[in-house]
Amino acid sequence: MGLIADIKELVAAAKERDPAAISTAEIILTYSGVHAILSHRIAHWLWERKVPFLPRWISQVSKFFTGIEIHPGAKIGKNIFIDHGMGVVIGETSIIGDNVTIYQGVTLGGTGKERGKRHPTIGNNVVISAGAKVLGSITIGNNVIIGAGAVVINSVPDDCTVVGVPGRIVKIKGEKVLSDEYHRMRLPDPVNEMLKSYKQKIENLEKEIAAIKKQLENTESKK
Repeated sequence: MGLIADIKELVAAAKERDPAAISTAEIILTYSGVHAILSHRIAHWLWERKVPFLPRWISQVSKFFTGIEIHPGAKIGKNIFIDHGMGVVIGETSIIGDNVTIYQGVTLGGTGKERGKRHPTIGNNVVISAGAKVLGSITIGNNVIIGAGAVVINSVPDDCTVVGVPGRIVKIKGEKVLSDEYHRMRLPDPVNEMLKSYKQKIENLEKEIAAIKKQLENTESKK
């Protein structure tokens, strides 16, 4: 996609999602989110071609002028709209789908010093509200809404609304979730599953040991 096509796409997204957008000229000249994405398109193109230094320099210059930090390695889809944008941080291995809206103060970050895929994958038609933090190599499904200030550390299925710290699902396909139990069913907890597995194995071993003891006792009593 060429630069002109990128500009048209970003302008259209701003007009569609920002009621304050008045004209094409205003969007191109004054919207920091548009400036940040255009800079990122250039930096990412250079990054994929393994050009040294320059992609990071472009991203840092863009951060200085826009307040939005996007690592040149991040993959960003079509029709993204970053509204206001001050304080937005998008990590290196983040993947963002199409038609995503991101508000100010959002972080798509990692959870430590791990290498490889360590930032979120965001689906299509997602809204990430002001101040939300989406952390780790998790997947946010399509048509998800993440509420302001939420901290999301687990993957989220399609068509959900997530709020709170830590983030929890409160709606699925517009219907209110009635219990935390259902929420826990939808968000996997690998640590809890592992502990349950160990508990089951211990219980099975205890039964086997009890059966062996009983056999030994029966054997001794017959002597």
